[in-house]
Amino acid sequence: MVETYDVVIAGGAIMGSSVAYFLKKELGFAGSVLVVEKDPTYARSATMLSAASIRQQFTTPENIRLSQFGIEVIRSLKDRFGADADIGFHEKGYLTLASAAGEPILRANHAIQLAEGSDIELIDPAEIARRWPYMSTEGVALAAYGRSGEGWFDAWMWLDMIRKAAKSAGAAYAHAAVVGVTTAADRVTSVTLSDGREIACGTFVDAAGPAAGDVAKLAGIELPVEPRKRFVYVVHCREEVAGLPMLIDGTAVASGVYIRPEGQYFICGVSPDEATDGRADDDDFDVDYSLFDDLIWPALATRIPAFEALKLVRAWAGHYDFHTFDHNAVIGRHPTLSNFVFCNGFSGHGIQQGPGAGRGVAELIVHGEYRSIDLSVFGYDRLLAGRPVVEANII
Repeated sequence: MVETYDVVIAGGAIMGSSVAYFLKKELGFAGSVLVVEKDPTYARSATMLSAASIRQQFTTPENIRLSQFGIEVIRSLKDRFGADADIGFHEKGYLTLASAAGEPILRANHAIQLAEGSDIELIDPAEIARRWPYMSTEGVALAAYGRSGEGWFDAWMWLDMIRKAAKSAGAAYAHAAVVGVTTAADRVTSVTLSDGREIACGTFVDAAGPAAGDVAKLAGIELPVEPRKRFVYVVHCREEVAGLPMLIDGTAVASGVYIRPEGQYFICGVSPDEATDGRADDDDFDVDYSLFDDLIWPALATRIPAFEALKLVRAWAGHYDFHTFDHNAVIGRHPTLSNFVFCNGFSGHGIQQGPGAGRGVAELIVHGEYRSIDLSVFGYDRLLAGRPVVEANII
């Protein structure tokens, strides 16, 4: 027997659940919504294994606007989700360090951020030393600091809150994976689930995270989104390093190493070298400890001498839904399969942009257009035209 839903969403982590929430709760969509999620524990989802942070230090206006809406949702949690809503948000900002070579880029980025209303300031090495006296300014010419509207939070609380609200508003969830997509003419007509069910649908949303490219292929669509492995290391420092923000070291000293507080510990990491970064096997979550020993720890100890005595507590690996074309999201309708909608490929900044992207996709389904943030810059047609969206601040 074929079941029918007005909207079927592949993937129930932050993207899929945000689409479902905004459809059913905030836009009052009267139709039926099914979210298909293969792992209801979310233990290996990109959402749960992320560093769970939010920033406005982007260079693409639409990326800034998506994160600004994420902040708006965080600040209105109790109004949207109830008096007990909490995600443990720490509004402490990002501190992005630049070398002399990177200073003009940082200033240009800052101009874009200011134009979008972001509360980002530029500070010189002397001011860095005054505010964070334990920090070396070696190789630093300038820094950008988010005075407000940036920080970090609990990933599970964030996802669980949105998912429960979507379910409470009427979205159904299925413990399965999408393993088949049937099309006719210019439409998706039905999907097949791993539990054997066939689901007819009015609209199909690919929010499958690292598996989004594989799901798209089921419909005959080439989508260059694939899993890429990233590592997060939890460390302890016996010396006090008080008030550390989310530090992104873009100088030659550290080559993109980041670190931020996490309770009594810190978490840190770095993006792999592009020459060695390749598609991860779906079940490969092994940690590369040599990356910490050889690159991250020495860089951190140079920037903050107290970190010479770091103790590695534990580490984990997660998968980015990495968009190989331009490292930015793919959002919107497919140009020929008119009811196939993308919401994936965020390449590491998805958890902070889930609400904004989810609202945009919900608007597209309900109204046939974006009504809050125009996300057309992230449309699939840019891939066909070879027109990448260049985002300078990829972490």
